[in-house]
Amino acid sequence: MRDLLVIETAGVLAGPAVGMFFAELGARVIKVENKHAGGDVTRRWKLPQEDPDSPVSAYFSSVNWGKDHRQMDLKDSRERSSFDALLKTADVLITNHLAADAEKLGLQRERLRSLNPKLVHGHIMGFADQPQRPAFDVVLQAEAGYISMTGTDADHPAKLPIALIDVLAAHQLKEGVLLALLQRGSTGKGAYVEVSLEEAALTGLINQASNYLMAGAVARPMGTLHPNIAPYGEVFRCADGGRIILAVGSDIQFKALCQVLGRTELLEDVRFRVNADRVRHRQDLADRLAVAIVERKRKDLLGELLAAQVPSGAVDTIDRTLASPVARRMVLEETIDGALTRRIRGNAFRIEPY
Repeated sequence: MRDLLVIETAGVLAGPAVGMFFAELGARVIKVENKHAGGDVTRRWKLPQEDPDSPVSAYFSSVNWGKDHRQMDLKDSRERSSFDALLKTADVLITNHLAADAEKLGLQRERLRSLNPKLVHGHIMGFADQPQRPAFDVVLQAEAGYISMTGTDADHPAKLPIALIDVLAAHQLKEGVLLALLQRGSTGKGAYVEVSLEEAALTGLINQASNYLMAGAVARPMGTLHPNIAPYGEVFRCADGGRIILAVGSDIQFKALCQVLGRTELLEDVRFRVNADRVRHRQDLADRLAVAIVERKRKDLLGELLAAQVPSGAVDTIDRTLASPVARRMVLEETIDGALTRRIRGNAFRIEPY
């Protein structure tokens, strides 16, 4: 990847996440930001505790590492010429402009192809059949059904606390771009790769989509629970106040759970013998498990559950999560425009040659 040149005009999260993906792999990534708008809009998406005078925000920093940041006006003929010179030598271009803005910015597909026939152009749009409609993650979470499933009940909907639809779209786009680059190695020709936030959101519905398509089941808000498995997603408080979550996916695991808790009588209860029964009677089961779990200290109980191969974990806050050795190894630091920034690495895979 070290010989790869990536140009990124995309802003906010999905497109920049793809740019950072390539930067982490060693590619040269030039991020072109709108000079007259003060750069990527997320530079100003700041928490109350952030420095209001800093040129960057934590949000902006999360997906902008290892890039050469340049402020340009693509509507200016001289700056357009400079941009075109970059494009002629680029391998990848990442964009997310509205269809109506392509001509204003000189980003029409035909024009880009004439400038560089080997260019792989990755584009993120909002809605598949509404190219002029602006799209933001929370709107997609709402219209793709996520918010209707995520709260605790119909009167208390909730959105996911990250821009998950952007993340899904970023993964889709980078996969498409990588395939186009692989294909270019054989054909010598570039390609146009397009992903919509809407379609990326729909791919993320996975089992909930099939639950409806095959069984007519419309997902309802269940908090942390799982519609197909129990006890899976149930949260319990321990004697020391700490909380744990269970992810029991088989009858064997349920048996091991009951043995650890000293509640083997639950195995003989007709309501809990197999998973389908436990799903139907999940609240009764949770009530009985809670009585046993509240008597145990969290660390000790998790240790026993791990030894018995019962899927479970501590319910932790993000400060504790980011203090783990694994998380600390994944932190990337960089100074951007004079400000020290930190974020979690976007690539979690490792490739080891044979």
